[in-house]
Amino acid sequence: MDQPPSVDAAPPVRVVVLADDLIWSTRLLDHVRAAGFTALPARDGDSFRDLLSAAGGAIVDLTSRTYDGLAAIAAARDAGVAVLAVGPHDDHVLRRNALAVGADRVLAYRKLFEDGPASIARWVAAASSGSPDHVGAPEPAESGGR
Repeated sequence: MDQPPSVDAAPPVRVVVLADDLIWSTRLLDHVRAAGFTALPARDGDSFRDLLSAAGGAIVDLTSRTYDGLAAIAAARDAGVAVLAVGPHDDHVLRRNALAVGADRVLAYRKLFEDGPASIARWVAAASSGSPDHVGAPEPAESGGR
């Protein structure tokens, strides 16, 4: 028989997802939910910044043409929110810049396509524990695009 949830259970971590591409945004939001977290969608920099005070983490799609992904990462870091950035596997400069402004991790789209919920859960766990080994840890070389 199912037990009722504990009254003392912590609410799920809220993760803001900043992505302006409808398909990719939907995929990221679904991955966050599948990982057991509450997904808060943002499609522009202003709504993203507004949601940061309620967030335990933020995912930023770096390929937008309507907002500055690096500025979004910096805003999240200024708010004390851990950041997972996502982008193309072959843009090493963008990856380096995202890490330099405060992203904990930068994952290729392909990595999240293959195991998005598990990758997101590992990132939240590492960010929550303050583990230094999650910051800027390199991803294995990947093939394929978005």
